[in-house]
Amino acid sequence: MSDVEKHEGGCACGEVRYKTSAYPTHTAVCHCRYCQLRTGSAFGVSVYFERNAVEKLSGKLQKFEYETESGNKVCTEFCVICGTTVYWYAEAFHGTVGIGGGTFDPPSFWYDIKREVFCRSKAPFSENAINDKYQTSPIYNQVKVDPYRQSGSG
Repeated sequence: MSDVEKHEGGCACGEVRYKTSAYPTHTAVCHCRYCQLRTGSAFGVSVYFERNAVEKLSGKLQKFEYETESGNKVCTEFCVICGTTVYWYAEAFHGTVGIGGGTFDPPSFWYDIKREVFCRSKAPFSENAINDKYQTSPIYNQVKVDPYRQSGSG
């Protein structure tokens, strides 16, 4: 690893492009219902950076905002052409931007995953070698009940 870790990536159609200029502040595989719905898959791969370490190079983004059952606000940004969610901002991780782990250019998975969260809603076929696992998350504190389709506790 160099003094400044640099990587590029973008959406499926190539219109949205970004560059990172640091090593991630934290990384995780997340099985929460929000990540499952955001990705259309069994889990999301979250790679967080300080906001000043991410440069948006091109592309038009649409925002979608919601509040989690912990009361935290999240804003996702996705390509208006292909729909790939590239970025998100979670109130719980103030000052950082999350990037979808699969959106990095090859080698796409250059970072180490440090933890696995919301295993309570993990698909039974999803196994990995991550040691730091949580049924919810270290910062989870439920303050409301989500509709059934968004519930990760069912």
